[in-house]
Amino acid sequence: MFFWALFRLSLQVLATVLCRLRAAVAPRVASSLRPAAALWLWAFRLHPERGRPNPKYPLLLPIFAFKGFFVENRICSLFNIEKPIVQAGMIWCSGWELASAVSNAGGLGIIGSGSMYPEVLRQHLEKCQAATSKPFAVNLPLLYPNIEQHIDSILEFKVPIVFTSAGNPAAYTQKLKAQGITVVHVVSSAKFALKAQAAGVDAVVAEGFEAGGHNGREETTTLVLLPLVKQVCSVPLIAAGGISTGRAMAAAFALGAEAVQVGSRFVASEESSAHLAFKSAVLSAGEGDTLLTLKELTPVRLLKNPFFQELVQAYQQGSSPEKLVEILGRGRAKKGMFEGDLDQGELEIGQVSALIRSIKPAADIVNEIWTEFQQTLVCMGNLVHNA
Repeated sequence: MFFWALFRLSLQVLATVLCRLRAAVAPRVASSLRPAAALWLWAFRLHPERGRPNPKYPLLLPIFAFKGFFVENRICSLFNIEKPIVQAGMIWCSGWELASAVSNAGGLGIIGSGSMYPEVLRQHLEKCQAATSKPFAVNLPLLYPNIEQHIDSILEFKVPIVFTSAGNPAAYTQKLKAQGITVVHVVSSAKFALKAQAAGVDAVVAEGFEAGGHNGREETTTLVLLPLVKQVCSVPLIAAGGISTGRAMAAAFALGAEAVQVGSRFVASEESSAHLAFKSAVLSAGEGDTLLTLKELTPVRLLKNPFFQELVQAYQQGSSPEKLVEILGRGRAKKGMFEGDLDQGELEIGQVSALIRSIKPAADIVNEIWTEFQQTLVCMGNLVHNA
């Protein structure tokens, strides 16, 4: 018993030393240190009766865990980031302040260009480069009317990573990759994931039905979507939809993800450009307060408000798609999320808003998710051990 106790103590010391060396080693290797150390400790948990490793678990497990010290997280390697946490590029919420803060915290910040005029995007790119020396990305909706001007700005400012969405990934993927840009595409189904992979993207974001904003018509939840995409795609998989905690991140990794994309949680950050009234509405949201609507046009998940009730009434009256377009009008998202009109604005947010109860600095959000993710891995090991 003394031998195994001493051995376990040595592993604890080793795990602590390795985790404290995270800042001194390559970030993409560092991302796997703590989980691997947790597996070491779990594998050598003392048997409660015999004072030696539990015979249920093969002693080869530490060998595979040790391999984790050297196996790179493909997303961390691809993006050259420390933590496999990506901040979603949300319209009216994701400007240079939020993107640079997330990147400075070790994740990947994304500027949401879908709500920006070309000259506004240029301003955000300039300010973001001044605020961080870390990699950041731009989200590029492929249906954006001035997309060529956006691409010109991306190339001029040498943005290293572009996330494309809402359109055919084949349209611009090769053009961007020819300039050395890493391209990631957002999908809502395994079918679209395969199309994105065939177009040559470097990774895909599989976004489940729970996500806020524009969504897929399939209504496939993240829990189902991730393994569906994982079994047909070989490119790295990023999970999105309903993720705001380290526990959710651990669940996504168990289903095959190598990173997570977080949106709604960063809406309620200090650096988010969302209006304070909208942030407050997010904090007050409860279970069932969002719903996917406007499937006849572009499916979008909205927080229920008087404008949303207008849509409900229109559906009850059997309104045509043309009538829905008339009701929607123009500028609803800006009015709600950026200007704070909680009655007549479009309030795009995910189901996970029911779990968000505070506005915090973006760096704190990144670090809390990352810490809880690592703690969850250890806790899950303990649960399996004690089963």
